[in-house]
Amino acid sequence: MRRPSLTRRELLATSGALAAIAATGSPRMLRAQDPVTYWHHFTSQSEMQGLAAVEAMFAAEGGSVQSEGIPNADYMSKVTTANVAGGLPDTLMISTERFADLAAQGAIVPLTDRLEGWPERETFTPSAWEAISQDGEIYGVPAFSFVNWAYYRKDWFEEAGIDPPDTFEEFREAAIRMTDPSKGRYGFGLRGGDGGQSFLLDVLDSYGALNYADGKATLDTDKARQAMAFYSGLATEHGAVPPSAPNDSYRQIMEGFKTGQTAMIWHHTGSLVELTDALTPDQIATSIRPEGPEGRIARVAYLYNGASGQGDPDASWAWIAEWAKPDAAIALLEATGYFPATSAVASDPRIVDNPIYAAAIETLSFGVPNPNIVGFQGWLKDVSLIELQKLLVEQSTVEDSVDVMARELDKAMR
Repeated sequence: MRRPSLTRRELLATSGALAAIAATGSPRMLRAQDPVTYWHHFTSQSEMQGLAAVEAMFAAEGGSVQSEGIPNADYMSKVTTANVAGGLPDTLMISTERFADLAAQGAIVPLTDRLEGWPERETFTPSAWEAISQDGEIYGVPAFSFVNWAYYRKDWFEEAGIDPPDTFEEFREAAIRMTDPSKGRYGFGLRGGDGGQSFLLDVLDSYGALNYADGKATLDTDKARQAMAFYSGLATEHGAVPPSAPNDSYRQIMEGFKTGQTAMIWHHTGSLVELTDALTPDQIATSIRPEGPEGRIARVAYLYNGASGQGDPDASWAWIAEWAKPDAAIALLEATGYFPATSAVASDPRIVDNPIYAAAIETLSFGVPNPNIVGFQGWLKDVSLIELQKLLVEQSTVEDSVDVMARELDKAMR
């Protein structure tokens, strides 16, 4: 399913500006200025197309942007160096894991005063502001969100006469039913390699295996054993995942789903464009994540734009606020699959009337952010994921793996 071309989106943006002229007599134009400089870490073609669409809409209102892409691996070092040398851009992209460091070094300034009179502020959920706030100040505006959901092969499920799974038990049964090694088919593309810790966390939380309080995390070992047995058992007991699962990362689970190796995968809205470009509407559909014994867990993560305090503050704010407008947010969604951050945009008919977005809209009502606990992510990646890999290749037992996880989490939380 091909996306509208960039030229068409630019024309749509121009048409929207002309419509504003007809409705109000004059568009809301920005005053003449030097271009707003903007650093981001977009790299893919689809991301750059989405950025260009937002820039075109900003230009239609009289704004101008000079953007520069910085590779993710180099982003913080370049920002830090530029901050020391006084050469920061006017605006910059902020991921949640970098926020504390950026604020600590003074690379970004509070936008709290701007937000006080901004009508769109209330269209964001309260949790969207928590990850970008410190000491009563807000340092950025959500540009888009990554909403966790599930993809499934619509044609396979229709052929089998079953609905997408709504519970973990239904999920396991569907994975088993969709597996046919003689055809090279497996029910679920389990990500046991790099990045797989985030999915393991969802399983652990769905079983209530982790408790969070006072900036610490503790492990309920009985519930953790149930969670690890369920997840690893998809491979060791039921053979419902590809043999490569212990090492499969993002690229492997995507290719497996696109090429017809797997019936279901878990990811987020950011992979929508890649998958719908490869499969037809009759082949692919989305659903909310299944509910576990202790609850339904899905993550909603936001990426933000902020200001350094350099350049024209009004122009910087206008560029940051542009991303929250419906046309801009939907153009980015169409190019990248990155979901709008505001409820106002999420309720736009262009989204509501498209069934593939229904799961993301529903997830926004219950999705939660990742735990923000010092030492926790390291434990999740360096201990828990490794123990899962051991289980998948049958080099450990559930009891032994959970004992290691509990012991190392206790050390990490000291």
